[in-house]
Amino acid sequence: MTASVTSPDGTVIGFETLGDGPPLVLVHGTGADHTRWAAVQDRLARRYRLHLVDRRGRGLSRAEAPAYDLRREGEDIAAVAEAAGGDVYLVAHSYGALCALEAVRHTTAVRRLVAYEPPRPAPGGAVVGPDARSRMRTAENPEEILEIFLREALRLPEEAIEAMRATPVWPARVAAAPTIPRELDVVERMVFDERLAGIAVPVRLFAGTESPAYLRSAVHAVAELVPGADVVPLRGQAHQAMDFDPDQFTEAVFAFDPA
Repeated sequence: MTASVTSPDGTVIGFETLGDGPPLVLVHGTGADHTRWAAVQDRLARRYRLHLVDRRGRGLSRAEAPAYDLRREGEDIAAVAEAAGGDVYLVAHSYGALCALEAVRHTTAVRRLVAYEPPRPAPGGAVVGPDARSRMRTAENPEEILEIFLREALRLPEEAIEAMRATPVWPARVAAAPTIPRELDVVERMVFDERLAGIAVPVRLFAGTESPAYLRSAVHAVAELVPGADVVPLRGQAHQAMDFDPDQFTEAVFAFDPA
């Protein structure tokens, strides 16, 4: 079943719902839409009522207000959490985790948050170099943008990209690819600061033991600022444990919210 909610700036945010139980809102990262949770959604839906969000600019949320800002994305997720009835368990991945960290400052509808590798460049560095960002902006088709992102931002080997290409969700990733450059712009400027100290809900961060160093560094930077936050390693996994080890990912989600 699909539903939608109107964010404060007038953008309509669509989401898919399934399962039964307490509300769990899932927020995808860059170069994806709600279908990125396909490998784990049935497992999660055995315990929760899932609300799988399409972030603005893709899927069920294509009609968006013109001025893009991470704060607006936070308002979007807050609106979905409130539409879900409050007392929400929020699980967010990558850029979606940045949106979720913003969202919990806009609403009291979230009771706990898992943030899986919210990105930020290593101090003095960059997620991708200016050449790669330029090639994304001049790419002839969305698939090329996506491939550059996976190869140069996430540091995925070619065999992992080919495995992703063979999945049913690849077309949705390609369709979302035009939003990648603007999100990378935000990530390259990202600074974790004292605003995170104001987060009052329990926060757990996931970090793949095989993830790029800049992502693991970013996880620990957030954990140091959010009161009471801790870090759980996803053993043997990088930035996409939900795809390559769905059992480990699901159990980690359950462990932070025991029945």
